[in-house]
Amino acid sequence: MSQVCNHPVHENPVYEKLKRCLHSVQEKVDFVPAIALVLGSGLGNYGEQIRVVQTVDYHEIEGFPVSTVQGHKGRFLFGYIEDVPVVAMQGRVHYYEGYAMSDVVLPIRLMHALGARILFLTNAAGGVNPEFAAGDFMLIRDQIASFVPSPLIGPNLDELGVRFPDMSQVYDKGLMGIIRKTAEKLCIPLQEGTYIQLTGPNFETPAEVRMCRILGADAVGMSTACEAIAANHMGMKVCGISCISNLACGLTENPLSHQEVQETADRVAPLFEQLVTAAVVNMAREGLS
Repeated sequence: MSQVCNHPVHENPVYEKLKRCLHSVQEKVDFVPAIALVLGSGLGNYGEQIRVVQTVDYHEIEGFPVSTVQGHKGRFLFGYIEDVPVVAMQGRVHYYEGYAMSDVVLPIRLMHALGARILFLTNAAGGVNPEFAAGDFMLIRDQIASFVPSPLIGPNLDELGVRFPDMSQVYDKGLMGIIRKTAEKLCIPLQEGTYIQLTGPNFETPAEVRMCRILGADAVGMSTACEAIAANHMGMKVCGISCISNLACGLTENPLSHQEVQETADRVAPLFEQLVTAAVVNMAREGLS
């Protein structure tokens, strides 16, 4: 006589972890953001532009990955930019810190679960396009993420999105248009181009920079693209701006350093903050949030 074994159905551990983190945050915060911001290098002090109503340190969230990069504060800020409800990450988690890619994008999925429908990504990046200069801002039009693992590898999280998401327009045309108009009105020069994510933490060799340029990249960094994939999978509208903090290796005779990246990012931070603030407000005014 055959027996039928009724094994319990276990949820995807990645989704289980997301639910635990969501519950942990909702125990501390009663706030529904419209826009999620990831504050990269150079926007570490942007929290001063936000009317913060609640703060949650990453350490306070059960099972949440914690940034180990110096200068990254590692907390969520909940509050308002003018009258727009936002959640901002002060310090992101990078793949090179040794976390699984599912943990790297966990904060993005968490901000979506909290209510955010727009993801505004910022970063400091190396300029691969020889026409760029340190201190430029680049509106991200497209990306190359082929050199890091996709955050969608593994069993699909059906609760979040489809197995094979379309990637033909990761960066939302409407949001890009708003950022362009905002920069023009503020008289802030704005480059545009394609961002490529490599793993880091080492900077690129001259040969790798040439490779990036041949592939069509204009800026190179160690974050952002994987976050955009996770957001796109969930149906979020995505936009992004890179601060070109240095010319990539081979385009300058100077050796690269994190100090140079931070110094350039800090120098142009007031303009970056002005652009991000005005763009967020304009997104809300145009009803895109």
